[in-house]
Amino acid sequence: MIDSALAQFVRGAGRRIRHDCAAVAEGTLTRVVGMTLEASGLNCALGQRCLIRAPGVAAVQAEVVGFNGERVFLMPAARVTGLRPGLRVRPVAAAAESPGGDGLLGRVLDGSGEPIDGHGPLRDVHFTALDGRPINPLHRAPIRRPLDVGVRSINALLTVGRGQRLGIFAGSGVGKSMLLGMMTRFTEADVTVVGLVGERGREAREFIEDILGEEGMRRAVVVVSPADDAPLMRMRCARLATRIAEDFRDRGRNVLLLMDSLTRFAQAQREIGLAVGEPPATRGYPPSVFARIPDLVERAGNSEEGRGSITAFYTVLAEGDDLQDPVADAARAILDGHVVLSRALAEEGQYPAVDVEASISRAMPAITTPVHRQAAQEFKKLHARYQQNRDLISVGAYAAGSDEDTDRAVARMPAMRRYLQQALDEQVAFDASVAQLEALFSGAGAEARAASPAARRILRPAAEAQGSAP
Repeated sequence: MIDSALAQFVRGAGRRIRHDCAAVAEGTLTRVVGMTLEASGLNCALGQRCLIRAPGVAAVQAEVVGFNGERVFLMPAARVTGLRPGLRVRPVAAAAESPGGDGLLGRVLDGSGEPIDGHGPLRDVHFTALDGRPINPLHRAPIRRPLDVGVRSINALLTVGRGQRLGIFAGSGVGKSMLLGMMTRFTEADVTVVGLVGERGREAREFIEDILGEEGMRRAVVVVSPADDAPLMRMRCARLATRIAEDFRDRGRNVLLLMDSLTRFAQAQREIGLAVGEPPATRGYPPSVFARIPDLVERAGNSEEGRGSITAFYTVLAEGDDLQDPVADAARAILDGHVVLSRALAEEGQYPAVDVEASISRAMPAITTPVHRQAAQEFKKLHARYQQNRDLISVGAYAAGSDEDTDRAVARMPAMRRYLQQALDEQVAFDASVAQLEALFSGAGAEARAASPAARRILRPAAEAQGSAP
């Protein structure tokens, strides 16, 4: 243990010496406007890190985010005070790095990769470039295996495959984080990597203690950048979490990557883009935002055949419950599926508030049986038919016998509603989810007697209604 720690210290010291002793030309800080720092006399590449030293204050870390002729634009990694014109700006020779390896398991890092859990420096880790190389799309293994996420409505109606990238879309306060927490606890994976990007600071500890717990943290890595962090750190948090997941995948692990939220990542890039003079486009988002989203998301997924995988869940905040929000629209186009949470369903007390009509899993047809798909289609059809006639049904204006599908929807709706509801601490296995769905539409009485008590509570009313339906 001592030898390992000593070797780690020596490697870290070597990196610091290379950073500090490289012969590079220093520049001069000339301007600070908002979050943007301007310097002259630098010959830096985009993405290069720099240090700004001021007497009496800690050195400020910054990253080159743009340039215009001799003017170089930098974004600080933290809130800055004490800067003044004429300070020296020193480029750091090495590019940004990401730690990797089993020594990260059980650790909590900030956006720069430094541990913040009070358990000392990182041990038994290696370092790689922060941004990994993209995988040749023709070399990616196809999605062929369903993944049990423990949530009945998603398992059966929106089946997720191993290596899929899925978005959870909702407005604020509808239950995105709760659903993400359920999927975190119940999904099987070798390693879980969590990126908490730009969310409330208190949620980090709650996620670690209440959702992951001591057992879950043994196979998890958490990267945190709360809402009060600089936009550069919020972006690095998402990139770092993705790079750590890539490192585990490349070593043959099946990784679960959770990012809360993709919207905060986009907002951080918007802050940076506007600060350096990018023209605002749709709703104030500059063009670079819509390039960064696929660049981040495409790094998840399956690797080459026979190697590991990254199954990724991203929460997406639909501002004002508008699913046509530019970020939501861009994410929906690039992801392999989306689970939409409805505020109306949440207000009715349905949790998780999954809107099965607006949600889709693009991988589902390739990983489910024909019987399963037929039952899921029947569920969605009857659910949609009931919603179309809901006002007539609620005031008693619908006459039984007018439409066969509507009659069946009215008879099945109580059981369908119970099927969609699930307690936060209730785990429903994939096979049980599918069996309960199929039983709902095929002789529900027999299956209900043979099923678990939970299944009987769902199916018995449907069986009784089946006998009295027109």
